[in-house]
Amino acid sequence: METVVPTSDSSLDHRPRAIDFYAADVKLFNRWSFDDVEVNDMSLADYIGVNPTKHATFLPHTAGRYSVKRFRKAQCPIVERLTNSLMMHGRNNGKKLKAVRIVKHAMEIIHLLTDQNPIQVIVEAVINSGPREDATRIGSAGVVRRQAVDISPLRRVNQALYLLTTGARESAFRNIKTIAECLADELINAAKGSSNSYAIKKKDEIERVAKANR
Repeated sequence: METVVPTSDSSLDHRPRAIDFYAADVKLFNRWSFDDVEVNDMSLADYIGVNPTKHATFLPHTAGRYSVKRFRKAQCPIVERLTNSLMMHGRNNGKKLKAVRIVKHAMEIIHLLTDQNPIQVIVEAVINSGPREDATRIGSAGVVRRQAVDISPLRRVNQALYLLTTGARESAFRNIKTIAECLADELINAAKGSSNSYAIKKKDEIERVAKANR
C-alpha cells in the first residue's frame, strides 16, 4: 500500500487569505476587540491582562490554567478574573457558565449605555476601585495598633475585583434588577469614579482609615 506524503507546495493550500486574517483577530465573545484597550495606570499594567497577543480569548474560560502556581493569576485575562470573582458564596461555586453569561450580558448593557468598548470600561473600573493604602494590625501580647501600609499592585487588582462583584451581588439581591444590570451599573459608575459605586465608596473608606493611622 502506497503512502502519500504531503508536500509543502503552497498551491495545495486553497484557503483564501481572508480566513487566515480573520483567524488572527481574536475578539471576546466574537464582538469586543482587545486591540484598542489601554491600561492608563503604569503600576497596574503588568497585572491587568488585556494584551491582544497574550490575553485575547473568545471566552473568559480557561479551565483553571492560571490556578496551577502561586501568583500565576496575575497573567490571567482580566475579564476571566471578573468572571471567577462572580462565583462567590457556596451556592455559586463552580457555576462558571452562568458567570460567563452574566458578564456577557453586562458587557452588552455597558456598550449600549456608554457606546464604549466594555473591556476598556472594565479596565478603568478596576484601576479606580483598587485602594492604594490600607491599615494593618501591628503588635503582640494584647497591645495592638493600626499602621498605614502601601498596597501591592496585585492586591489592588484583587481588591478591586472583589469590591466590584460584591457591590453588584448585594445590589441585585432582593431586587427586580438582574445581576447583569447591577454589574453593568457598578462597572460604569466605578469607571467614572462616581460615589454611586459600592467599590468606590469602600475604596475611599479604606484609604480614609489608613490616612488616620499614618
